[in-house]
Amino acid sequence: MSENHEIDKEKFGAFLARLRKEKGLTQKELAERLFVSDKAVSKWERSLSLPDVALLLPLADCLGVSVTELLRGERTTQPQLPVEEVEALVGSALRMGGEEQAERRTDRRRWRLACVLCVLAGAAETLALRALGFSWAELGPAVLLVEGMSLVFALWLCFWVKERLPAYYDENRISIYSDGVFRLSLPGVHINNSNWPHILRAMRVWLLGAMVLFPLLWGALAALWPGRLSAVRLALVLVFCLGLFVPAMLAARRHA
Repeated sequence: MSENHEIDKEKFGAFLARLRKEKGLTQKELAERLFVSDKAVSKWERSLSLPDVALLLPLADCLGVSVTELLRGERTTQPQLPVEEVEALVGSALRMGGEEQAERRTDRRRWRLACVLCVLAGAAETLALRALGFSWAELGPAVLLVEGMSLVFALWLCFWVKERLPAYYDENRISIYSDGVFRLSLPGVHINNSNWPHILRAMRVWLLGAMVLFPLLWGALAALWPGRLSAVRLALVLVFCLGLFVPAMLAARRHA
């Protein structure tokens, strides 16, 4: 610990890794006890980030040390640390937690920008198809339907969805997420804060990609098989619907 009592990330990470190994825990096992991903634990141990302040007490309990020892990155025999050092450690943890929150806000802004750009690209491609001679009646059952669904869900996922779930999702086996008029059901999957970021990412990538690629793919197939527009529409809409949920379920299972 430095003289100004700032948290030394490298010392913290090395201490955390040593304590975990002393307890005979893998990164995944420790992550499961804290309801986080093993990648998060890996980042802590590699000094790339610090745990959220709310995780410090359960993390210290899992490793058999005090929160102060955890933040200092070393065991201490002192019965009680000076008040100013404890305050400095907590303040340092809060500041670093604030930095990570700022990173999450930056990431959210990037998704919002990507959403706006994809909406504009999809709209331009749809108008281009209309200019090429396809009627609104031909575009409606597939292109307009998929573009409209992608727009609604992408706006929700990029602008309004909660990035962190309430604690009861971690404490119970829940397969449904509900937020106002939006409802997400993943049968056989338990949604929690470990896999939720990966679910959001999978759905965002698919929806934004669909907005850009679907009109192009539909136009190409419609030009190749003009007499089979109904079959083309049905096949592409089915692929879109399956693609919306299958990647989300795979991501949820992988990071559960």
